Amino acid sequence: MWHRAIIIAIINDDNKILIQKRAETKEKYPGLWDLSVAGHVPFGLDSVSCAVTETMEEIGYMLPKKITMRDFRFMSSFKNQLKISSDFIENQFYDFFIFNLDVPLEQFHAQPEEVSEVKYANVFEIKEMAKQELFHPRTEWIDILYRYISKF
Repeated sequence: MWHRAIIIAIINDDNKILIQKRAETKEKYPGLWDLSVAGHVPFGLDSVSCAVTETMEEIGYMLPKKITMRDFRFMSSFKNQLKISSDFIENQFYDFFIFNLDVPLEQFHAQPEEVSEVKYANVFEIKEMAKQELFHPRTEWIDILYRYISKF
């Protein structure tokens, strides 16, 4: 069954992207790096509301209360199908957003069950990490982000 999900790139003033390392206890893709925030959109919730909730749940940062769709730059939607096991295929439609936020790493308080580490990386470092298969295999966003950041 196909379902909606969001991914968010939090980008600081140096055009570095916040990335998170998935906890080793995660059922899917433990120990791999991922974009700043990712999550499934529950029924009845819009993508922005889900983004606010997931940001707090995964990296422990409370986005401003009056956040709106304008605060997020919509980049793309794409679908992704990943074979998790011989009897489970994950089918997702992703909404990919960018959120500009210049916050020091110390202000993120990752939930240990979700995330073991956060750090900022530039898009070239991310591309290299993806080549080394250190990232969650859903990597369609990397080239989209590269094209966006290359404009600056």
